[in-house]
Amino acid sequence: MERSLQKRAPIYEALERFRRNRVVPFDVPGHKHGRGNPELVELLGERCVSIDVNSMKPLDNLCHPVSVIKEAEELAADAFGAEHAFLMVGGTTSAVQTMILSCCKKGDKIILPRNVHRSAINAMVLCGAKPIYVNPDVDQRLGISLGMKRADVERAIEENPDAVAVFVNNPTYYGVCSDLRAIVKMAHEKGMKVLADEAHGTHFYFGNNLPVSAMAAGADIASVSMHKSGGSLTQSSFLLTGKGMHPGYIRQIINLTQTTSGSYLLLSSLDISRRNLALRGEESFKMVTELAEYARKEINQIGDYYAFGREMVNGDSIFDFDPTKLSIHTLDIGLAGIEVYDILRDEYDIQIEFGDLGNILAYLSIGDRKREVERLVTALADLKRRYKKDKTGMLTQEYIAPKVVMTPQDSFYAEKESLPLKETKGRICSEFVMCYPPGIPVLAPGEEITDEIIDYIVYAKEKGCSMTGPEDERIERLNVLTGR
Repeated sequence: MERSLQKRAPIYEALERFRRNRVVPFDVPGHKHGRGNPELVELLGERCVSIDVNSMKPLDNLCHPVSVIKEAEELAADAFGAEHAFLMVGGTTSAVQTMILSCCKKGDKIILPRNVHRSAINAMVLCGAKPIYVNPDVDQRLGISLGMKRADVERAIEENPDAVAVFVNNPTYYGVCSDLRAIVKMAHEKGMKVLADEAHGTHFYFGNNLPVSAMAAGADIASVSMHKSGGSLTQSSFLLTGKGMHPGYIRQIINLTQTTSGSYLLLSSLDISRRNLALRGEESFKMVTELAEYARKEINQIGDYYAFGREMVNGDSIFDFDPTKLSIHTLDIGLAGIEVYDILRDEYDIQIEFGDLGNILAYLSIGDRKREVERLVTALADLKRRYKKDKTGMLTQEYIAPKVVMTPQDSFYAEKESLPLKETKGRICSEFVMCYPPGIPVLAPGEEITDEIIDYIVYAKEKGCSMTGPEDERIERLNVLTGR
């Protein structure tokens, strides 16, 4: 497809035609271009609510695209180097679940790192797949999980030749990439599909000197969070497929769980953002990379912080590193990442993407400028001066290898009882526990609860992590299997 065609945005263009026609709405949504909800118009603006419309022939239908949405998908596939692209309005959660549901049936094995987003384990709850976890490598100093070692993936494939797929984070939340090309080669030689969670890798498709994208590496399916580094509205994503995947079947899987009332605000934002990156992405992400490198240099000069980058690359479990990711280790100032996160927001009006027990992540993308980065650097220097303390007794380990006893589905739907957290040691959990963000479970259904996990949960709560997942909103009790 010619580059000139990437200047088109068919969904956006169709909405503009619709708006000019001043159509009288006797369909949903019930706010009728905002007339029935003036406060909504005041919040979002008349132009926005006027294009919050339902599927109709001139605007196509997300469940079965035949015109403008189909054109938008074809343009996206071309821009991302994929065989097919699907516009997703249920976030990358929906895209990840589609990847797994399209490859796995009940009892099928899937090889994956344990530091996956909860959406991957949710998909196994739905379809009954059996996880074969590869424990990611761990950086002991930083307390973060890394990528999968090639030898560990190879061993998992050899020991589970009946597995149907290998799932890879590309990259992890911290910007760490496994050797995706090597994993694709190993998996394909054994007839397994490769599924890539690229929630944090949209820019890999449009920048230079960035890690390899899933489609370029030959993966079969990839989930891409366009709303993260790509600039579209929150909850909008792409699902990409490579050669040999049946798009009609993938669409059927998407339609099992995705809404039949796709938001045209989300769809048009995907369309416009794809056009923006196709035309200007290379230049934009070069600027983002330079901004992140500048920030790393300035933050490391403060002392006691460690903004890590490509010096971490080891050719295996850190095969490559995303240089746009600004992750900062905070333990040497005696504060957990989540504590720095809270202070930056409460004292300096700076909202960081997330903080864990030892690190913070400042998410840089196409909307950032040098002045905001300088404000962050200044705030971190002042924060160190005001709050630095002895780091003795601080917990550093971020990844705890799970003891998997049952499949996520069997344990999630089993008979269960609620116990106080401190009394759950040795029992089998039937729900999730995680800090959000990033939404990587500390505990997932089917895993044994250990002293180490209990200590982690208590410590993370004390430090102020946003713990989510359990039925008990205070996370003082956990659901465990009855009699197990």
